[in-house]
Amino acid sequence: MPIPARPRLTRLAAIVQIVSLVIAFIGAIVILGAKVHAADKPPPAEKSPPSTAGKPDAGDKPAAAAPVVDAGARDAGKPLDYAVLPGEDDLDDHLSEEQKASIGEGKVPIHREGKFRSPFAHPRFGGPATAKVGLVINNVRGYDIQHGSFDADFFLSLTSDKPMGKVELFFTNGHEITETILADTPTFKSYRYTGSFISRVDLRKYPFDTQYLTIELEDLRAGVDQLVFEPYQERTSLDAQFILSGWGVESIGARAYKHLYPPRFDRDDLYVSRYKFSLGIERFATSAAFSVFFPAYIIVLISLMGLWVRAERLDIRTNAVAPMLAAAVFFHYSLTQSLPSVGYLTRADKLMLGVYVALLMNMLSTWSFLIIGEKHQETVFRLARAWVPPVTIALMLAVSWI
Repeated sequence: MPIPARPRLTRLAAIVQIVSLVIAFIGAIVILGAKVHAADKPPPAEKSPPSTAGKPDAGDKPAAAAPVVDAGARDAGKPLDYAVLPGEDDLDDHLSEEQKASIGEGKVPIHREGKFRSPFAHPRFGGPATAKVGLVINNVRGYDIQHGSFDADFFLSLTSDKPMGKVELFFTNGHEITETILADTPTFKSYRYTGSFISRVDLRKYPFDTQYLTIELEDLRAGVDQLVFEPYQERTSLDAQFILSGWGVESIGARAYKHLYPPRFDRDDLYVSRYKFSLGIERFATSAAFSVFFPAYIIVLISLMGLWVRAERLDIRTNAVAPMLAAAVFFHYSLTQSLPSVGYLTRADKLMLGVYVALLMNMLSTWSFLIIGEKHQETVFRLARAWVPPVTIALMLAVSWI
């Protein structure tokens, strides 16, 4: 009795399979290469772009130092006017050479009074003024998720418990800032600003991600011994007509904190107060689901249709899977092109990994017909049709919620 021949692929079906696999392999290499390249990049350092106020000389966060002399904001003079050159007695004898080198032994003027030795400290200022910061956003335009950049137009006010002295605001994550002064009194100042800003992008939950657009500011010269910011929550809001196309508002908030820059010169120990406004925006869930999840599920469902094709029509069965693999890779690639390169898997990446595994299970069930004998083909056909769909559904549900 002759041995039944195993089913064979036609030349056209074999070409379709090979081309689809090559395309999928190249696309996967491109996507993986982008992920690896992004993971190897060092984390970006926070930059202080140029502002209309000039370049910064101080860091951030609120901390009050008890002054030695209470001369008042207007009569205290300038910090450098009464700073003195350090002597040998200004360093503790018990310090090691490494500790002395860390503090610095150069002839940078210091203040022997007060808590801070920095030449920009102001121990005779009379204690820090606490300024409540109010910020109302008029509009946000041109949000670019590739770079985390956006343009903003907003009102900002400072309301203090005592005279603030001269205030020079500097936006640490902004550039091309335009300032309009609306009010300038010792205890109340009001401005209108327009400018471009940059904030960090977090895509771990993409396409159901929430991005936080931040506006950060500090005084150009005053440390925490002169000016301490405090968020004025009751005056932190959005204009009634505010809208950002493609996004919904998730949250609005603000906080103030102390910031210390890495030493820029000897005895650089002065903290500055930094204020940070944060606007949380989220994608519309329906749009995100239909643009990412719906196409992925359609690809998997089309490939599952081949499970109902028997071994006698192997060409049709294989053509229901291999082209879908190439389509999945193309779709995944198109998703990554609209986003910045990141060194972690987004929720969409995890979904596509589930799609690849589902397609692989389907392809293995099909290729098994090329290996097994004819007498086992019906058994494999029934097993694949019974187990691959539920396992695929369970897999897709799992990766959809990770």
